[in-house]
Formats: sequence, structure tokens, C-alpha cells
Amino acid sequence: MAPALVRALRDQQAEWGASVAGQANLEALASGNAAVVVTGQQVGLFLGPLYAFYKAASAIAIARAIEKESGVRCVPVFWLQSEDHDFEEIRSCKVAGTDGAPVVLSLPDELDGQGRASVAHRILPTDVTSLLSALAQHLPAGPAADETLALLRKHYRPGAGIVASFAGAMASVFADDGLLLLDPRDSRIAELATPVYRRCLDDCGSIEQMLHERSKALADAGFSEQVSVRDGGALLFLHRDAVTGPRVRMLQGQNGQNGLTGTDWLLAGSHNTASAAEVDRLLAREPLRFSTSALLRPIVQDTLLPTVGYVGGPGEINYFAQVQPLYAHFGLEPPLLFPRARFRLLDVHTRRRLAQLQVAANDLCLPTDQLLSRLAAPSQATTSPARLRETVERQILPGVDELVATVGAQADPGLQKLAKRTRERVVYRLDRLLARYARVLAEKDTTTMQRLQRLQWTLCPDGIPQERFYSWPWLAGQVGISAARRLVLDHLAAHGPFVTDLQDLEP
Repeated sequence: MAPALVRALRDQQAEWGASVAGQANLEALASGNAAVVVTGQQVGLFLGPLYAFYKAASAIAIARAIEKESGVRCVPVFWLQSEDHDFEEIRSCKVAGTDGAPVVLSLPDELDGQGRASVAHRILPTDVTSLLSALAQHLPAGPAADETLALLRKHYRPGAGIVASFAGAMASVFADDGLLLLDPRDSRIAELATPVYRRCLDDCGSIEQMLHERSKALADAGFSEQVSVRDGGALLFLHRDAVTGPRVRMLQGQNGQNGLTGTDWLLAGSHNTASAAEVDRLLAREPLRFSTSALLRPIVQDTLLPTVGYVGGPGEINYFAQVQPLYAHFGLEPPLLFPRARFRLLDVHTRRRLAQLQVAANDLCLPTDQLLSRLAAPSQATTSPARLRETVERQILPGVDELVATVGAQADPGLQKLAKRTRERVVYRLDRLLARYARVLAEKDTTTMQRLQRLQWTLCPDGIPQERFYSWPWLAGQVGISAARRLVLDHLAAHGPFVTDLQDLEP
């Protein structure tokens, strides 16, 4: 690994609070005797959605498994997607209120008019203090919430960088696991990436063609395009006016259009242009004026790092299918791809409510009317839906089947068809009747509806899986920082880091 990258990593870890385990992993990388397992995510408020935490834990567990299997030192690295400019995606934190209902806490939608600036250059406003106070009101009182808030208050301070806040908190959570965090918005890292940027610009036309061909091949095989390939797009963004300026996509100019030569560039979304000479000058003197698109980021990542594997969510793994031709074009071996672990917290209260309603956790993402038909009998019901269904199956349907068999025994095709259709209609009508009966009983039972609502809020709020909806403080504030980390890593150690099914965490 390049000495400049090692120095950049060392300085970044020092800023965020390097641990003994992290220092040991840095030295292993510096010696050239280690590989890395990489994951990454946008730098969400208060550590962002739960799946970012699960991604980091997955990278740690997979690195350990690879090291044990191969005997080669393997280091987990979290690539901070600080180049991104989508502030809307990272400015909110979602937790549960005291009544269990979801609560959204958000930073102002614009900070100092920095639209389209990379989030690496955004700082936290004074509003973050009031957000932390609001968060304290929504977390359950106790030591778990206290230590969670203490960690967040340490790192999320007015005037602190959003990236540094995220990185410092994440480094603290996984201090004992040697997780390294990498921020690509560093002049030393941008300089190392310059040859990739240069070739990306020089080969823009051929890269676009191979990506379109790859998209067509994927479509012919029945797969959809995960990342749109823009005509004339260079897979690079230029930061206008300054490193901290608006981030705009570079498009190949058409010869003669607006006085451009074939090697000049249009800046998407505006009438601004950049000449080939200006781009060459910026690449040589100020490479941090450029940043990568989603399809180019893996190429830069694996050019700089000795990557053996990448841990991603379903969308990321899908767009790696598009990127495969780029690896060959840049002379790189693609990494192994590992789906991140997927988890769902089932605390003692949730498990009790599931037992009381006699429904499975997976049922909570069903439409409400379907879910109501599956509920256990309400407390005031004299005859439960389950008892009536048993009566239908044991007493009514056998009689219907006997009738159908008797009528169908006649050598009359029309009569046989009518008998079969009658049986199907009877079953359909009885199923609808029993489902309606169950819904009516459930809707009349306030306790049942309250339990159902709490379960939906916990397991599938707004129809969204828990891990994609709630933010990290929702979990840590209930069980504690160390306990949350142990809960996930111990589960991965016991069941293996390569399980792709949704796993239940039961503290």
C-alpha cells in the first residue's frame, strides 16, 4: 500500500481516536503483509440507519473468518462515502417515542447554502445540540441511553465536521475490533487516485460503450440496471470554483457545440464548461477538485487498497455486476462480494406481544387487513376464529367433499365441472367469512390493536424493515453500546458471517 495512503490513514485515525487494535492493523497494512475487507456507507446523522452498524460488524466478522481460513492478516476498513452531496439522505435520525411511535429528528435541510457540496465539507450547526436534547427525551431512561448520549455528545458538536463526527463515533464503537475508517476527501488520497481519474477521462467514450453493452447484457439476462449510465458521462464529478464548491457531473462535449473541442467538458445541470486544458491543470495541481460516481468508486477503492472482499447491501452488490467490465479495463481483479448481515431486534417486550397475538415477526410487514385475519382470538370472543376454522375443516368440508364426489361420479362432464367449481366457491366464501370475522373481532379489541400497533412500529414501521428505518441510537439506547456490539458480533461468530437470511437478535 502506498506510503502516502498509510500516512493519510494514520492521520485520520489519530483525529478520530485510534485504538490499540486499530494501530496494529495500520502497521500490518504499512508492512504490506495484510489484505482488507472493505465496506462503506453515507455518514448519517448519529451513525445513520442500523444497517450501517451491521455493515461494519459484518466487515469485521468476515475479515476474521478470511484471516482464520487463509492465515493472511485481514483488516476491516469502512470507506466513508464523504464525496456524496445528497444531504437529504443523511440529515435525519429515526427513533421511537415514549409511546413507541416513530420519531424523526432532522438537521435543517440546508447548511449555509451548501447545495451539492460534498458532505465532507459540511459542519454541524448549533441545532445539533437541541436534537441531542430531543433524542434524550425519546430514549428509554437508564444506563444504556446515558452512555449512548454521552458518546454522541462527545462527537456531534456544533462546528464539528459531519464526517468527523460519524467517524469518531463509529471508531469508538468498534475500538476493540481494529476497524479502520477512510475518508477519500483527502488531498493525499485524491493525488493517488489521479491516474484513475486521468484514464477515466481519456477513455470516456470506450468506457461508456462497455457500460452500455454490459447493461444490455444484464437486461437480456433478466436483470435491471442498478445505476443509470449517462450518455457522455465520465463517471467523475468536478467541484466548481473550489474543492468545497458544488459537485457537478462531467459530460463529454460535442465538437463544435458552444465552441467546444471534442476533448472539452460540459458541466451537467448548467451552461458552464471546462476546457481540456483547465481539467489537465486541475488534475495536476488540485486533484481534490474531482470526485467519483458510484460506478467509479469501487475502482478507486481497489486501486488504492489490497482489497480481498467487499461487504455491501443488495443494491451495492447489484451494481457491482455493472462494474465488472471496468475492473478488466483498469487491470484489476474484482474483490469477493459478501452480502452484509441482516438483523432484527426482538426485545423481551416484542417477543411477549408476538406470543400474546400468536403471530410471527415476519407477519408484521403484511398489509394490516391480512395481518388482522391472522390474529389470535380477542379476549372477549366466545368462539375464536381458530375454533371456527377447525369446525369448517373437520365438519363442513368433509361433507362438501362427499357431495362433490357423489355428484362428480356421474358420467356428465358438465356436472363434474360444476361440482368442482362449487367446491372451490364454498371454500373461498368460507375463507372470506372467517377472515372478516377475525378482523371484526380484532378491531373491537382495543388491547389487541394497541399491541399490533406497537409491533408494527417496532418491526416494520411505515412498511419498512426495522434495520433500514431506525437509526443506531434506537438500538444502543435500549441495550447499551457494548451490549449492541457484542450482540451482533457474537451472533456472527456463532452462526457465521456469511448467513444472508434475516437474523433475530434477542437480548
